[in-house]
Amino acid sequence: MIKGNRKAFLDMIAYSEIGPALLSVSDNGYNVLVGSTPEHPLLFDNYSQHPRIHNDAEDSDAAGRYQFMGRYWLTYKAQLSLPDFGPDSQDEWAMQLIRECHALAAIDAGDLQTAVHLCRSRWASFPEAGYGQHEQQFAALQAAYTAAGGTLA
Repeated sequence: MIKGNRKAFLDMIAYSEIGPALLSVSDNGYNVLVGSTPEHPLLFDNYSQHPRIHNDAEDSDAAGRYQFMGRYWLTYKAQLSLPDFGPDSQDEWAMQLIRECHALAAIDAGDLQTAVHLCRSRWASFPEAGYGQHEQQFAALQAAYTAAGGTLA
């Protein structure tokens, strides 16, 4: 089970990618498809695989709490020996992306600014991600992180 600052960072990613209103009308974000809104949630109900449901309006098949792209599913499923696309697997996949960004030490130390900066290439909603999508303000991410129990250096 993921705890402490790492869990708070995962909760902050979900806040950033999905938002609190949509998290509350879904399975805590784990079953959310790209293009969802709180008023019109697009949800999937089978966690056996990444759903790979393409949203033409968004030109994306991102899904889950951390909005993973379907094209990466089989690679990470094999690499991490993920049994399915369920909540535990999604959390483990997100942690692997954080590891790849070399951000674990910053997260564990409570250096949120550095951790967000290091992970900005993985989540389009992070400040300075540069994907042309809506980017959250760092202050909002910090508030979500501390509300989730994260501690700051």
